[in-house]
Amino acid sequence: MPIPDDVTGEEIDKDVRQELMSLPKTLAGDVARNLVMVARLLDEDPEKAYGYSRVALRLASRVAAVREAAGFAAYAVGKYSEALAEFRAARRMTGSVELWPVMADCERGLGRPEKALAMAGEPEVQKLDRAGQVEMRLVAAGARRDMGQADAAVVTLQSPELASTAVHPWTARLRYAYADALLEVGREGEARDWFARALEADQGGTTDASDRLAELDGVEFTDVLEESGETEENGDAEGDERPEQG
Repeated sequence: MPIPDDVTGEEIDKDVRQELMSLPKTLAGDVARNLVMVARLLDEDPEKAYGYSRVALRLASRVAAVREAAGFAAYAVGKYSEALAEFRAARRMTGSVELWPVMADCERGLGRPEKALAMAGEPEVQKLDRAGQVEMRLVAAGARRDMGQADAAVVTLQSPELASTAVHPWTARLRYAYADALLEVGREGEARDWFARALEADQGGTTDASDRLAELDGVEFTDVLEESGETEENGDAEGDERPEQG
């Protein structure tokens, strides 16, 4: 797959670069450039990111960082079985537990919420850092909802991290998930409050909390450009009906 000339491979994380040092220099460079493309495109064009990840995987399947990147690319396009296999391979290579939450979420994607919930109770969770434990809590709450246990999902999300006023990278998503769970069980007033709190913490625009708030408040947004186009069309139609001036 084509790679822009400005992509050198030096853009990757130093830890990944260290892993690639086990490869011949030219091969390491090719793999690095493909990994850069995966990172660049994962959010905006996951299908292309997946394509680059497959190239990297063909070149260096024994590198844990490559297996992890392939896992996230597969996850982004909904290939959960493939993603889970790659995450498991990366975990075997590194011994790290940091992929545990996303592995559990793959189980949800495969229609196995019970398995995801079981993973939330495994000893690996205690080895996760705080961010990882929050992610695991989000996955567990999602699994509860998958199983029709909406009230249990609300309880699952109640935690010191949710109660904290400090803002972390995961704060907006945690508050948003709690608001959404509250809404599902009919606690609309509380849900609105938590959507507002999610919006306050959402500095990067990772959620649609503002839209959910507007929806709860009954606010409707009008597309000005679309409205303008309709006005012009109506004007043209009216003009066609006018009699010609003699």
